[in-house]
Amino acid sequence: MILPIVVGVDGSGTGLRAVDWAADEAAVRGAPLRLVYASLWERYEGGHLAEDLHKPSEEIMAEDIVESAARRARGRRPDVRVSTAVLPEEPEYALVRESQEASLLVTGARGRSGLAAALLGSVSLTVAGHAHCPTVVVRGDLGDRAGAGAAAGAHGRVVVGVGEKPAGSAAVRFAFEEARRRGVPVEAVRAWRCPAYETTDHPLLAGEPARLHERQAVEALEEALRDAPAGVESRRRTVEGRTRTVLVDASQGAGLLVVGARRRPGHFGLQLSRVVHGVLHHSACPVVIVPEPG
Repeated sequence: MILPIVVGVDGSGTGLRAVDWAADEAAVRGAPLRLVYASLWERYEGGHLAEDLHKPSEEIMAEDIVESAARRARGRRPDVRVSTAVLPEEPEYALVRESQEASLLVTGARGRSGLAAALLGSVSLTVAGHAHCPTVVVRGDLGDRAGAGAAAGAHGRVVVGVGEKPAGSAAVRFAFEEARRRGVPVEAVRAWRCPAYETTDHPLLAGEPARLHERQAVEALEEALRDAPAGVESRRRTVEGRTRTVLVDASQGAGLLVVGARRRPGHFGLQLSRVVHGVLHHSACPVVIVPEPG
């Protein structure tokens, strides 16, 4: 049985872009699409969906939100089976629970409120840090045409950040599988930095610490890609700099940025590292957070 792709919808413009991306991905995977609206509030407060439905915002209900999203998904991808659910609970908890029986969980980059928009989206951050399956936060300009998401492989490579434990990385495996579906290359990126205290003024030793750290980065990439599947082009890239800055730069022109996240079992506080937190806020393309074993 193919598990569904679950999308958290809220009626916002960014939420509808997440629906577009997920519908394309479901078509590529041959997976069903499940659209979920979760809130303790009965009514929607916002103008974007109100304009589409020609209703005052105070009259729009949860059913309007999911049905509008479902029509959008079916119109974009008629071959994808779409179902909807309205859940009267906090969206963070509802979506994390939904992730237990999902192949992928998709959210928009921002919530409806001004504060959420300024801080990414509180729901997206919480869900990305606790979901049981890979989570996609849809960022970047996908365009309005069908195929602008997962089905449009020509729109960009898959970039994967290689972390401190490269062997057997779930994020690397996900990146290769996604690249295979899209017919695009994988670019494996490893950032490195030379601590200031390791530098030396001796002319015969100058540059040695930097070369050591760069060589370690190259070795990490080799280890990460050791079991790369045949049939998918892979590229290796080491860059000096802060990891989150390097990955955000690499996201330019990419179709997808994949990063791994290690969780603390039983802890519902903030689980995301500074690197993951940074790329979620600034990536130029959709970001996938893949749970890694502890």
